[in-house]
Amino acid sequence: MTVLKIAICDDDEAAVALHEKIVKNSLQAQGIGYEITTYTQSRNLLYDITDDGFFYDLILLDIEMPGISGMEIPQQVKGFLPNVRIIFVTSHTEYAIDAFELSIFRYVPKSNLETKLTAAVIDAAKLIELEAGQEYTIQTANRMEKIPYKDIFYIQRDGKNASIVSGIGTSKVRKSLQQVFDELNAPEFIFVDRGCIVNIVQIMKVSDGEAVLKNGERLPISRSHLQEVKRQINQFWGAHI
Repeated sequence: MTVLKIAICDDDEAAVALHEKIVKNSLQAQGIGYEITTYTQSRNLLYDITDDGFFYDLILLDIEMPGISGMEIPQQVKGFLPNVRIIFVTSHTEYAIDAFELSIFRYVPKSNLETKLTAAVIDAAKLIELEAGQEYTIQTANRMEKIPYKDIFYIQRDGKNASIVSGIGTSKVRKSLQQVFDELNAPEFIFVDRGCIVNIVQIMKVSDGEAVLKNGERLPISRSHLQEVKRQINQFWGAHI
């Protein structure tokens, strides 16, 4: 069973206690294991991650905190926890646009907190669980390489090879795209044109006929695939969140 490692940070001790209670109730109801660490000073959270190597799957952050604000933390921990999910819990709705720009998983206003935070935590947990554990293996006479599904951005045709572009670089395998697609056998991978497979989990948005990925790359979607790509993205998130 997956055990989620969660950090909660708010300079208000009562808020920390409330958020912790909601998180525990939410995950217990879903039968999901968890370990929670709480902070009332943002610098301590940042120190634990950047200096002591603490790992978290999910971080709940207040935005307005003395010293290091919640808005600064995602930028500073990205290099240490590239796949961490961050939920902002705040009463300051004017920060919503900035939170989106930082690729925050969810923005939860403190009004109607219990309902909205419960939904956000469960959705984050399902996504983390979905991404965990699966790996694509490249094996030849000279090497074996395992690439976690969650790290794969896209796979492109490259002559007689398929080039797998992931967070750790580009790996080539002498197989057709269709062979790789069949071996992945996972609903998060879709063709966006005849020469490219994309990981839905890595797509930030579809705009102007392109898939915009979390790493900043923009991949063209062929006109013949566009409607089907949108349908598959909606179907995937509808089934998993």
